[in-house]
Amino acid sequence: MATIDKIRNELIDKILSIRNKDFLEALDKLVSSSAFESDVVELTNEQKKMLEMSEQDIKSGKLISQEAMDKRNLEWLNTM
Repeated sequence: MATIDKIRNELIDKILSIRNKDFLEALDKLVSSSAFESDVVELTNEQKKMLEMSEQDIKSGKLISQEAMDKRNLEWLNTM
């Protein structure tokens, strides 16, 4: 079964190849008028685990400032 991202990307590719203005306008109306079931985003188990790990890092004080992270990243990039 195709993943949501794969289906979305395939649809985008197909839409990009359409040159019929009337068809695109009708498709736009269809997509715009469709009611979404929910605004809730479903997370994968991996995403949930990463969020749990982040929460643990916050609770245990394992944080650095954005400035320190930027400096660390620049140092790392300069070693390449």
